[in-house]
Amino acid sequence: MRQGIHPSYGPVVFRDRAANHAFLTRSTMTSERTVEWEDGHTYPVVDVEISNVSHPFYTGTARVLDTAGRVERFERRYGKKG
Repeated sequence: MRQGIHPSYGPVVFRDRAANHAFLTRSTMTSERTVEWEDGHTYPVVDVEISNVSHPFYTGTARVLDTAGRVERFERRYGKKG
């Protein structure tokens, strides 16, 4: 690898504020804000809007849309072409 062209890769805390969940991983993301982690070290923290704890696909709380009803309503409004 060429030296000096890659961003630094180090430990970062990602925090999902909606679910009140945080996890420590390695990333090239940076932040001016820091947080003291459970091990006593201070790491940069990046706030995210959604994570595996709050995403509907992972939590199983996804809403099922009534697509057939939506199509029928569209056809009633604008008429069925054909």
